[in-house]
Parts: sequence; structure tokens; C-alpha cells
Amino acid sequence: MAEQHTPKQRPTARIGWNNRSQTVTMPLEFRFPESVREVFIRREGESVVLTPRPTDWSGFFALGLTASADFMAETERLPVQERRF
Repeated sequence: MAEQHTPKQRPTARIGWNNRSQTVTMPLEFRFPESVREVFIRREGESVVLTPRPTDWSGFFALGLTASADFMAETERLPVQERRF
């Protein structure tokens, strides 16, 4: 469970610049493991959220998601096109 901080002890990060890129130096408790080399970034209101980018699809397939039984049941079958190669 994440630590709860009062406003006075709320952790902060330093913002800096490296050439034309903005950098964020995060406290140890918020750093990603060394194995994380890339993150997804998105905005939620005024917040910027960083999420580790998976290196493979194993996490997705572990969810066990499957298509419904009628998935693509009503697709239109187009005639085969003759092509010259």
C-alpha cells in the first residue's frame, strides 16, 4: 500500500533540463526498477502519469481476455479478387 503523506511531508521531485528535454529527478521511493527502460506518459487533468512500458505481451495474455462467441460473426465475405503478379 502506498504511504500516506501530509501536505507538509508530501514528496517532491526536481524538474530540470537536459538540452531541450525536460527531466524529472524522483525520490528513491518513486523510482522505477533499473529494468524499466521506457515509460508511457499521459495527462490526467493537471497531473502527468508515467507507466512502465511492457517489454513483451506476456502481461496482456496473462489477463486471459478472449473474444466473445459472436466476434466477427456478421462479417461480410468479399469475393476473391484475381490478381496478376
